[in-house]
Amino acid sequence: MSGSKADLAQQGSELLSRLLAILPARSALDWREHRAARWTSGTFGGRLVPFGHLDPIGLSDLLGIDDQKARLVANTEQFLAGHPANNALLWGARGTGKSSLLHALLNRYANEGLRLIEVDKESLVDLAAILELVDEEPYRFLLVCDDLSFESGESSYKALKSALEGSVFATAENTLIYATSNRRHLLPEYMTDNTAATHVGGELHEAEVVEEKISLSDRFGLWLSFHAFRQDEYLAVARHWLERIASERGVTLEWNEDRAKAAIRWALARGVRSGRTARHFATNEVGAALRAATQR
Repeated sequence: MSGSKADLAQQGSELLSRLLAILPARSALDWREHRAARWTSGTFGGRLVPFGHLDPIGLSDLLGIDDQKARLVANTEQFLAGHPANNALLWGARGTGKSSLLHALLNRYANEGLRLIEVDKESLVDLAAILELVDEEPYRFLLVCDDLSFESGESSYKALKSALEGSVFATAENTLIYATSNRRHLLPEYMTDNTAATHVGGELHEAEVVEEKISLSDRFGLWLSFHAFRQDEYLAVARHWLERIASERGVTLEWNEDRAKAAIRWALARGVRSGRTARHFATNEVGAALRAATQR
């Protein structure tokens, strides 16, 4: 009998070891070594995976969005100081600096205790687990939901909606949510919304259909809008990136009328004047110049 019990105990120990091998580690990262991480969900839970490389962009690299930058910097400094601060929604045209601004904030304030955790919309249901991991850390965390939007029928937005003003975040003083989106209200709105409310399912209050869709973005205390650049703004950004990238590569490229016209053609081909477009133009110009130099 004793042998049988010993066998069962050994089998149980082996089974436990196998389970522990496949379960994700629940401990938090060593945030002294890592400034940013991504939350990844799995069958048996989620875990934090540190970023290997971070964009070195600085706040001074972000031109044409001075007001948005100043307001988010102020909100972030309030947060770092332990003062009241708002969750923020950065919305607007693609490539206008929304995500880059968040990366620049991390680079600027990492030495003051700021840390970043990227959470995609499928992982929003894990917000409570993420908070549990960082609740006692001596750092301040931005939970970043980048390029966030929800389609009709998706229910994961309810987890975020609840978290923004729900009990989950009531004691999370070291955590804020910063989200970026191309949509102001994060959810699509259709002309048929009120029609469906009137004629399908017996809905009596038409306005509530639309109110449900805009209530999520309303729960962000700070809204910052980003718009396509004017041509002069775009050219200033293109020149900035051309000179910076060329300097980093040890070459000198002159900014002149021909190069400005090339930058305009580049933007027209892509249908948008934005910081991202300007940076891509500058990268192409420097790369082409270096390639031409090696072929001489």
